[in-house]
Amino acid sequence: MTAEDIQTHDKPTPLGCDPADLAWVESTVKQAGTSFAAGMRILPPMRRYGMYAIYAFCRVVDDIADGSEPMEERKAGLEAWHARIADLYDGKAQDPLDRVLLATIRFFSLRQADFDAVIDGMIMDAENTIVAPDEKTLDQYCDRVASAVGRLSVRIFGDSSEEADKVAFHLGRALQITNILRDIAEDAARGRLYLPADLLTRFNVPHDPIKALSAPGLQSVATILAARAQDHFRSAFATMRKCNGKAMLPARIMGASYEAILVALRKRGWASADLLNRPHTSKLGKIFWLTASYLP
Repeated sequence: MTAEDIQTHDKPTPLGCDPADLAWVESTVKQAGTSFAAGMRILPPMRRYGMYAIYAFCRVVDDIADGSEPMEERKAGLEAWHARIADLYDGKAQDPLDRVLLATIRFFSLRQADFDAVIDGMIMDAENTIVAPDEKTLDQYCDRVASAVGRLSVRIFGDSSEEADKVAFHLGRALQITNILRDIAEDAARGRLYLPADLLTRFNVPHDPIKALSAPGLQSVATILAARAQDHFRSAFATMRKCNGKAMLPARIMGASYEAILVALRKRGWASADLLNRPHTSKLGKIFWLTASYLP
């Protein structure tokens, strides 16, 4: 029996959850002011509420990591989430988010290691302000905060194959690098610089977040990272063709939307005068990139 079969048998609520719990996770997503909720409407209710639960979990732990509390308190709060996730895998739930997550874990056979990886990525941000990481640390960070979320998501979308995990690997890195390239100035204001140390050094860019913004070599660093993100998008879309096509549709939409952002960033460039001007992408542009992602 599939998830959709369970959903339509005697018309139970999605995931078999209390409607109030489902309403809580949905409202958490909508209150975040993200386009995520609208994007997930293409999914049937069972999968849609599963994704709402994953997003709400990510929102909660991200808020802890970015909070104003002392570092030790933030780290303790994130470590507490490791314990909560372990409790879920023991069948224990304490609030609406826990209860919907528990149902999601059971219905879609989600792996505890992927939840733990997301938490560990948030701990990286909370424990030390990330400034000019080495390549290994940057890749680990991208895997934890983005690709791990992808590994959870593809299972909810309906594909738990090895190829689907490869999609999560590449698409997660493509999305996170795009985020980094979009938010250089915003991150610098918080004392963060996610650009890799070896590239900064190669192009004589200071490892100081604020000073890096006006360095002539920043354009070269960002251009190389943008090409890296483009390669990950290309690999993600190519691997999607080996997966369940219906299951990959949400990933294609998300990938196409972010690839349009990357294209706009590359067109805008990373001169110091441009860094505060976030590029805008039109719906037509996003549709173009979604269509292009289907082409052989």
